[in-house]
Parts: sequence; C-alpha cells; structure tokens
Amino acid sequence: MVIGVCRVVLYINEVFSLKEKRHIVKSIVQRLRSRFNASVAEVDLNDKWKNAVIGISCISNEAAHVDSMMANMVNFIENDGRVVLTDYSTESIYVD
Repeated sequence: MVIGVCRVVLYINEVFSLKEKRHIVKSIVQRLRSRFNASVAEVDLNDKWKNAVIGISCISNEAAHVDSMMANMVNFIENDGRVVLTDYSTESIYVD
C-alpha cells in the first residue's frame, strides 16, 4: 500500500477579504475532491488574505499511480486561473 501526501502553497492576488479567499479555496478543494477522489483540506495560513496551504492525500497499491495522481492534481491547480501555485512538495509513504 502506498500513501501519497502533497502540500501545496498558493498565492491568491485577486482577493481583498478572507471571505473571498475562502470562497476560492473551498471551490478548488471541492473540485479536487470530486475529480480525483482524494482527501483535500486547507491546512495552514487560514487567517492570511492572499495565501493558502492545501494538503492532499491519496492511497493506492502502486507507487506509479500515486505519483501520477499527485502530478495531475498539481497540474489541475496550476491551470486554475484564480491562484498561483508558489510551492509544493510530495511524499510517498510505503506501508506493508
């Protein structure tokens, strides 16, 4: 069993309140959940207007599948015109 974990740091230039930021982040989180069937949540920088950190995890029986899913989710976020992906890191955890 392989567990994939990804931490994505976002910059949101077009917002001027926490309400606007939460609307955009919540939309991205929901779209990731429905399209990729992954666990997704905003995990850090909750009180910053222009920045957000999203945590993503998925599980599979093959490392290649986990890597592919993580890459597709990162590309999905990069192609969303509302945010700028400033940094991300991925990790695979192998469990027997």
